[in-house]
Amino acid sequence: MTAGGRPGLAGTIVLGVIAAAGSARAQAPVLTPAAYDQPSISELGQLSIEDLANLPVTSVAKRAEPLSQAPAAIFVITREEIERSGAATLPEMLRLAPNLQVYQTSASAYVITARGFSGNNAAQSFTNQLLVLIDGRSVYTPLYSGVYWDMQDVLPADIDRIEVISGPGATLWGANAVNGVINIITRKASDTQGLRVDVGAGSLETAWSARFGGKIGDALAYRAYFKTYASRDTVTAAGQGAGDHWQRPQGGFRIDWTPSSADALTLQGDAYQGAEAVAGSVDQRIAGRNLTGRWTRSFQGGGSLQLQAYYDRTERGAVTDSGNFWLDTYDVDLQHSFGLGARNTVVWGAGGRFNRYQINGTGSLQFAPSGRSLNLGELFAQDTYVITDKAQVTLGLKLEDDPYSGLSVLPDVRASYSPTDKVMLWAAASRAVRSPTPFDRDVVEKVGGAVFLSGYSNFDPVELSAYEMGVRAQFGARASLSASAYYNVYDNIRSIETTPVSFLPLHWGNGIQGSTYGLETWADYRVTDWWRLSAGLNLMGERLRFKPGASGLLGLSQVGDDPGQVAKLQSSMTLPHGITLDAFLRYYSPLPNPAVPAYTELNLQAGWMINDRLRLAVTGENLLHPQHLEFPAQGAHAVPRSVFVSLSWGF
Repeated sequence: MTAGGRPGLAGTIVLGVIAAAGSARAQAPVLTPAAYDQPSISELGQLSIEDLANLPVTSVAKRAEPLSQAPAAIFVITREEIERSGAATLPEMLRLAPNLQVYQTSASAYVITARGFSGNNAAQSFTNQLLVLIDGRSVYTPLYSGVYWDMQDVLPADIDRIEVISGPGATLWGANAVNGVINIITRKASDTQGLRVDVGAGSLETAWSARFGGKIGDALAYRAYFKTYASRDTVTAAGQGAGDHWQRPQGGFRIDWTPSSADALTLQGDAYQGAEAVAGSVDQRIAGRNLTGRWTRSFQGGGSLQLQAYYDRTERGAVTDSGNFWLDTYDVDLQHSFGLGARNTVVWGAGGRFNRYQINGTGSLQFAPSGRSLNLGELFAQDTYVITDKAQVTLGLKLEDDPYSGLSVLPDVRASYSPTDKVMLWAAASRAVRSPTPFDRDVVEKVGGAVFLSGYSNFDPVELSAYEMGVRAQFGARASLSASAYYNVYDNIRSIETTPVSFLPLHWGNGIQGSTYGLETWADYRVTDWWRLSAGLNLMGERLRFKPGASGLLGLSQVGDDPGQVAKLQSSMTLPHGITLDAFLRYYSPLPNPAVPAYTELNLQAGWMINDRLRLAVTGENLLHPQHLEFPAQGAHAVPRSVFVSLSWGF
């Protein structure tokens, strides 16, 4: 377990485990300064409420549809909002979503969840029910079921949008899309032409990046980038440096080729390597590389066919042969969408994923076996049927063959009704599962040479039956509202069980069940053409219990330490002379067990477009307190106040 509270192999702890653990003739590149995407964020001030409502989203139906017509609790973080926030890392960008809970636990580690289940580090329970995708590539690790947020990065200026769904998405995206889906979508290479350089430094962070985009002929566009990021230490409860500073350089590319009006091909990849300090131990090394290829054919009259394949390599741990792992993932997916008659829109697809890994444990923390090959296959279909011009229903089903638990049946039904063109009511019922992993089945901890804790060979998938309803409405040209209520029923949640008679060794089990319920709502109000206000409120309750015969060890708090209320308020002003002012206020109510006080924090950014090519910004984060704690101190450090100055230049 590292100081940041995520799984690791840095040391031995009670109940410890590792988070395993086109043209025929080529032309020279053409620099097109006029096509440079200026670092100006002026588009945000010009977007109307109608424009925001009609942003295209693809995560709900695996086909493009306006945000206002998507029957799900989905929020879109736009590129303009990201740049105006000053966020330098993905987790900090995700704080902008009102339907997510984001907790920083160290300089490099975050806990990010939707609708609860944030985990409990002291009980070796981690956030594992949120699926995360970057351009269709899953970054959810199959080793312990969760996301290493310090290993995920995208150049902020290259992000087109981040689609955040709270609620299950298993029918389209598969197992582990239980409480939500985060889909990070980058821009086409043709939209990022010319040179852009960003540099920044502050009291806690330093970062710089350079990206260049060009064209070869009219059919092929490309870009390449390099960026580096470094963070200083967070602080302990006593206000001392926590010794968790880290740095991470990364580079990558994207090539988009359109050989015909119907075909589009994309090849993109990234590589990174970094080091993270661990107090009282050797530095932890992180490294990875990925490559994604995608071909899309569009058909006359609508519909498309897409084939995507990717390779992803991740490595993590100490630089020695003990206490580290590597994971190779190969994935291929086929998707076909088409119209069937005048009323039906069908999306279906199939895919397979092959994972191969090796975990090098320590004398006390091991996996048995230490390596495996895991194969997964899936088949899904979804049909959207238009009942009337105001109502439609969507039926979907996924069959997924998991290497540990076998066949899972994941159905989904969604219905929507629009009494007017400004109001949509929707409801949904879904089933989702969190698949078992080597962390659940194969982990072994020894104390004094004897097995103290082990995985459970009969560990079952965590199951969810979810029921949701919501409304999305637009009030004139200046205001909009989205609200959703949910009731989730869970079974087979992981618990810690004992061995009959002897008590030890302990092992994982499926001894917890229960429900969660809540309300999520957010609204936008255009005060004037240059001033926009946004607000979000998240209310949640939990009713969990141990099954008959369960041990009850560590109590129900092992599932998560979640706030009952989270509120967010954002103000964005676009003023004359290229000046922008943005404020982001967030409130988290107390965490119940272990107890963490409520906190309120404020981020501010002031930006100035000096000229058409140069923008200066000053960002202050967590300005209300010198430091504050966001997660229990057993697995988290305090987050200090910081100031960051950045300069963006391009031509």
